[in-house]
Amino acid sequence: MRLQVRGKNVEVTEAIHTYAERKLGKLAKQLADPTRVELELTVERNPSIAANHVAEATVWTKGPVLRAREASSDMKASIDLLTDKLERQVKRYRQKRRHEHERHTTANVTARPQEAPVIVKTKQFTLSPLTPEEAVMQLELVGHDFYVFRNADSGEINVVYRRQDGGYGLIEPG
Repeated sequence: MRLQVRGKNVEVTEAIHTYAERKLGKLAKQLADPTRVELELTVERNPSIAANHVAEATVWTKGPVLRAREASSDMKASIDLLTDKLERQVKRYRQKRRHEHERHTTANVTARPQEAPVIVKTKQFTLSPLTPEEAVMQLELVGHDFYVFRNADSGEINVVYRRQDGGYGLIEPG
């Protein structure tokens, strides 16, 4: 596992780097091959934010890309919370793969009809007119992988998303 630790408004000491390496090393035991882990440690400068030590991680695996973000008043506590969240994601991912594998093997034996996918949650929100650059800033603020917005130039619904290479993509209707 290759761990890259960056600091934003904070110096990453050898002690913090070693602590993060030890904590995130637990994931390597649970995943087949986590090739790369990026950890960004940030200290928010706003004095009104009590949980100003933020830890964000991206884990590239053979399967999905795992992302998590946690904040607390202490950097080591943020890393602990982040590791716990990533471990839950890994557990969920492994259970999904196991059930998927079981479903495929039993489907070959008994050829059951496919069940229709079920929508379990619906969200409604207003779309403010934004430029794609403003939408990328909103994407970063909410911490999601994509952001839906109304393009201020065209008036069309667009989506910006975070690419695996670290860049951003824009989806426009054809």
